[in-house]
This record gives sequence, C-alpha cells and structure tokens, in this order.
Amino acid sequence: MRREYYSDTITNFLITASNEILGELAQGSDFPVEPTQRDAWLEEIRILKNTLQPHKGSIYFEYSIPRMGKRIDVVLIIGSVIFVLEFKVGEKEFPSYAIDQVWDYALDLKNFHETSHEPYIAPVVIATQAKAPSTGISTTPHNDKILLPIKSNEELLDQIISSVLLFTDGNNINPAVWEAGSYCPTPTIIEAAMALYNGHSVEDISRRSADEINLRETSDTISEVIRLSKENAQKSICFVTGVPGAGKTLVGLNIATKHINKNNDLYSVFLSGNGPLVAVLREALTRDKVQREKERGHKAKKGEVMSEVKMFIQNVHNFRDEGLIDI
Repeated sequence: MRREYYSDTITNFLITASNEILGELAQGSDFPVEPTQRDAWLEEIRILKNTLQPHKGSIYFEYSIPRMGKRIDVVLIIGSVIFVLEFKVGEKEFPSYAIDQVWDYALDLKNFHETSHEPYIAPVVIATQAKAPSTGISTTPHNDKILLPIKSNEELLDQIISSVLLFTDGNNINPAVWEAGSYCPTPTIIEAAMALYNGHSVEDISRRSADEINLRETSDTISEVIRLSKENAQKSICFVTGVPGAGKTLVGLNIATKHINKNNDLYSVFLSGNGPLVAVLREALTRDKVQREKERGHKAKKGEVMSEVKMFIQNVHNFRDEGLIDI
C-alpha cells in the first residue's frame, strides 16, 4: 500500500505538468480537496520545481506517518539525506507548532521507519513569505544523524538543501529500498485510536510483521462473523484472548472504525467498561479532530465534535443501562 499521494523521481517531477501532479494528489486524498489545499499544493509544486533543478533523487508528497495519523507535506531523498519538508504557504513567521511538527516527523521516521534508521534526516520548515531567517545546520547531541529543525523561506530552500548535502556524508540512499522499509512503531492505545479513527489501517500501525499478520487475521475473522451474523439474522459473541499488549483493544478499535459509517448496515461503536479509557479516548479523538479541521481551514466546535466522538466511543455500562430501561 502506498504511503504517499504522489511520488516520482525528481527528474520526472520536474518535467511533469503541475496540473497532472495536482490531479494525482487529489486522487490520492482521503477527503474532498478544498480550494485552500489545492492552492497550497500548487504553490509547493511551483517552489519545488524551481528549487530542485540541480538535484537528483526522489520526491514524495503527503507521506503518511501512521503512528501520528498525519502526513508529511513533502519528503525528498537526495544523496544520503532524507529531507522532511513542512510548508507554511503564505506564512511570514515560523509558528512554534510547525517546528515541533516537523521535528516530530523526523523523530518518528528515525525511530520507527526501518530504512530511515541510518541516513541523515533534515527537518525543514518553509514559511514561504518569511524574511530570510538566520540558518544554521547542526545535529542533535545524541549523534543520531537527525539535524535540528531548519527554518527557510522560498528563496533560501535551494541553498539550504545544498548546505545540508555538504554538511552530511554517507552512502546514497536507494529510493526503492527506502520505500520498501517497514514502519514498526509501538503505538499507545490513544495514538492507535487516533490513527484508526482517521482512516489508517491496522497494518499501518502494527509493531512487527508478525503483529500485522495476527491483527489482520483476527480482525478479518471477526469481520466475517459479523457479516454472517447479519446475513443469517443471528447474534454472535467473539472472545479475543492474548497476553497484555498483544493488541486486543486494537482489534476492537479496528473493527469499530471499519464500520464507522452511520449509514452502513454494519455500523459499529466501540464499547469499553474502562471508564477512564473511554474518557481519555474521547478527549484525545476530539482534540485531534478539532486540530485537523483547523489545519484544513475549517472551524469545528469542540462540543459538536465531542458529540460525534461519543457516538463512536461508548461506556458499556451506560449502554447496558439504556438496554435495561427497555426491558
């Protein structure tokens, strides 16, 4: 499964029409593309076409970070470096949240993406309308080949890429090998819930290949039980066992998010008898949804989002009590 909406060699990217690239990005998107997003993509494409003329490598737009349930604006593989680019189109300043965001992306790739462990990773925030910032290139004190976040505007980006390439060393990255690297995070249940709620699959956030297979097979088996129960007008109960941390709750969340569409005959909710877990999951999903809508240029009231989330994450005791009223 592709992690990005669009990818190609830099050479092909440079000769491909911007509208063709935009079309592929729109086709890959999980949501209707708003005019603001379309314009941002076109601006990113324009800037990168001007910037990348001297370089060879590969480019990836909207690269998925499953553990965080988010996407990197652009990843560049050039020489021995993975560039993580976060664009703030039209911004004149460098928001602290953007710097934190690109730093989190870099850390996530370094720690959890198999083929990103060894190469240098350069996180860059591009505020397109900002005045030329003072730029310095340095690594963390941990000798982990992650550069500290770099600030850039449109005009400086080419210079920054060239400077990073001079600063670093090592063997050139093979893009095909890098793309094939597995993503092996150990998500918390909150991170898993946010990722699943936002459309990622259980395979995306599994910790190891064995986990991926077990979780997928368990989820598929339960889904088949659900389907047969629906077809035959039966009631079924499934017991999932496993050691602590095996992914039992993750299976439940995965099944529920597969059938989250209220108009679907198999519409499902996630029930838990763990009151604190229900409260924490609801709050985390609500905050995440509000933030996502904000990033997409939409205003979302927390109360309205919370009402939607409450329909998905429910306390089994309340569910039971409602059922007893009807008896």
